[in-house]
Amino acid sequence: MIIDIDDKLLSSDLFTECFCCNYEYCGGVCCVHGDSGAPLDEKEKEIIKKNLDEILPYMKPEGRKVVENEGVATIDVEGDLVTPLINGEECAYSVYDENANCFCSIERAYMDKKTDFRKPVSCHLYPIRVKRVNGTTMLNYDRWSICQCARDKGKDENIFVYEFLKEAIVRCFGNEFYNKLENVNKSIKITNKNK
Repeated sequence: MIIDIDDKLLSSDLFTECFCCNYEYCGGVCCVHGDSGAPLDEKEKEIIKKNLDEILPYMKPEGRKVVENEGVATIDVEGDLVTPLINGEECAYSVYDENANCFCSIERAYMDKKTDFRKPVSCHLYPIRVKRVNGTTMLNYDRWSICQCARDKGKDENIFVYEFLKEAIVRCFGNEFYNKLENVNKSIKITNKNK
């Protein structure tokens, strides 16, 4: 089912599927696996470029080398602007702690108040993927096998996709839009109870 809110088309999965990152279990594997980098827009590319001197100290040598050779962003096989990859798989901005857990060097710089850019919107919003087609914005739930532990934790804690992503949704679309999601969720619960 597709839900229309403020001229944005949302998959009903955002309200019916559970999700809550289980970082203790997965260790941030989403930044390591994949066949393309994190989607970026031109504005984000310029922000990363502007803040690169603050981000570089948090990056590992392999990531710095990739950025030096390819730039802060690259074009993938589908023609989309994305973060560059190390050896075609791992995000160039990924970095590990002493326990081999993966973190984002962009976000690390933000947390240390070196920049005011937290991380790419596509990372912050995941597992929601935003697509723009013919002027229409679509928000879809991306089901990735490596996130099974997040789906399990979400079910255990009864947290729906849109609830888990409240901070990111407000960052991208504002408080009023999130409040409308809450109202849709209440309607869905009432409808399901009446069946």
